Amino acid sequence: MKNYYEILEVSPKASNEIIENSYKLLQNKYQPNQYIGEERAEAESKLRDISEAYKILTDSFLREQYNAELEREQANNKKRYAQSEVERPKKQREVRQKARRQVKQNVIQEEVQEEQQMPAVGSFGAIVNIVKSLFRRRDREKFDIRNIKREDYIAAGLTAVIIITLGVILWFIPATQGFIRSLVPF
Repeated sequence: MKNYYEILEVSPKASNEIIENSYKLLQNKYQPNQYIGEERAEAESKLRDISEAYKILTDSFLREQYNAELEREQANNKKRYAQSEVERPKKQREVRQKARRQVKQNVIQEEVQEEQQMPAVGSFGAIVNIVKSLFRRRDREKFDIRNIKREDYIAAGLTAVIIITLGVILWFIPATQGFIRSLVPF
């Protein structure tokens, strides 16, 4: 809907005299004879809008109808704007949650593919893969001391066994024996 007050560059409370003066000034400003080419077509279009606005706003009955319609439209726009302001944070939150879920799914898929591609070489390789998968699964969930699962105890035990085994192996290698002795207090 066109805002005739803006077209005539007057306030909605303007009197008929002010509207008439504004109409005459704008009519002189946008006379098509003063322009050439595309500017002339634009001036003719503006002059038609100005004449239409003048006819509506100078007739008291038509002006009342127009004001009522303009108020209804502005009220609807305010309602739409208020609803969009309320709905915008919800939509943004939903988009962020959806993005997080998608990232999580991508990470899980990548880990599964990586686990499938890594062949277990010997018993040591199999133990390392088991420990990796247990810790990866644990990283996906939030850590809470009350929710320690059987898998966590298994992972901790396997890690301890691996560290002790490596320490014993390194104890018997002459080049690393001195280093291991410095770590062990006895």
